[in-house]
Amino acid sequence: MRRSDEPIYWGLFGAGGMVVAMLLPVIVLITGLLVPMGIMDVETMSFERVHDFASSWWGACILLVIIALPVWHGMHRIYHGLHDLGIHTTKLHHYVFYGFAFLVSAITVGLLMVLVLQ
Repeated sequence: MRRSDEPIYWGLFGAGGMVVAMLLPVIVLITGLLVPMGIMDVETMSFERVHDFASSWWGACILLVIIALPVWHGMHRIYHGLHDLGIHTTKLHHYVFYGFAFLVSAITVGLLMVLVLQ
């Protein structure tokens, strides 16, 4: 009997859903409303501070979670949403959707590693 890789994708889906539900509203609130409206200091989102944050190991890990997990969540939702639309998924769909999520994650890791190792 062949083992399924679905539990891995469901785990990434759940983690991405948690990030989308708990962290992204706060990020949107800070970057989209509080800083532009002047409620928070504009210096909070200055290039130097954001670059220093992204260049630290801790900041790089946080950014990886904030970027990669919602992509996994979205691709898994789209992949299984196709069934609801009457489109039966094939191995090609599997490789396209999860491959895209893996590619975004790998590019994010690569770019963050360049920042951290500078």
